[in-house]
Amino acid sequence: MNVSRLRQLIQILAFGLLVFGGFINVDLTHYLPVCSCTFNDAKGGSCFLAGLQCILTKPFDQYPLDNWWPLLRLTKWILYTVLFFIILNKAWCGWLCPFGAIQDWLTILRKKSGIECARFSWLTHDKLKSVKYILLFLLIILSVGIGNSLFGLPRLTEDLHVPMCQICPARPLIPIFTGDFSQFFINFKSTTKIVMSTLGMTLLGLVLVGSFVKKRFWCAYCPISAFTSLFDNLGLMQLKKDGQRCTKCGNCSRVCDMEIREIAEERDRENIVTQDCMLCMRCIEACPEDLALKATFLGKNVFASSFEGFMARQCIKAEGNRER
Repeated sequence: MNVSRLRQLIQILAFGLLVFGGFINVDLTHYLPVCSCTFNDAKGGSCFLAGLQCILTKPFDQYPLDNWWPLLRLTKWILYTVLFFIILNKAWCGWLCPFGAIQDWLTILRKKSGIECARFSWLTHDKLKSVKYILLFLLIILSVGIGNSLFGLPRLTEDLHVPMCQICPARPLIPIFTGDFSQFFINFKSTTKIVMSTLGMTLLGLVLVGSFVKKRFWCAYCPISAFTSLFDNLGLMQLKKDGQRCTKCGNCSRVCDMEIREIAEERDRENIVTQDCMLCMRCIEACPEDLALKATFLGKNVFASSFEGFMARQCIKAEGNRER
């Protein structure tokens, strides 16, 4: 089973549906908490973080106990978002995310250009792990602070509305695929908007360059990754390891786009979905030991490592290299 080829195909299909779905009247916004840019008019579904920011911006007094509608809306958002990520776990990031697919295509372009992949040191990697949680925290605090006075401080300016969307690199980039360049600009309407839109455009440049030289660069800092990491141990989709079968060859960590060393080093814990894992299953493909690594859904094996499968993939890879 060539999981990498299957993943690439699903990424293309998901990208087409979520980025261009609006052209055929597809809108998954009210059914699934997808993460497709809200500012893309042709979207097939809106980013759930944009919805969360809008909900958090509402003043507390708009959630009275005698008015069930706002509370029902918030409860609905919580329930269907939690259910979605319990079912998929981190597979959303690895298989369906449009911005993740763009990063993978940049990696393919880099490889074809013959440029070596950049890697962070383990120390740098560990230090940067907290960035996505800081962004998620700021997203929540800033959104709540727009509609409410926090700690006796004045409310924040409305110009900070949907703060994460204002600096998200996907906002100016995703609409371009549909021919829409309207989000690719610096907003001069106020000082706040100048600062936020400049940050957004700067971040886009950094992420595009970073994703070209380093695999899945943005995923290490994405607040959606921070949110989905809450379901690492609850998700129905799991990545499991049998430490007794592992020979510590290190293949798994070497092919990991997120440079997760725990995959190779962990011996005791069975579930090894970590905060940065995106369940792409490349580690399983690279493992030569029978059943040392496996992806499961509801406890049933979906894909497992095997010596036979490993050798078959090596032969295909060698044949492809000879043809080139």
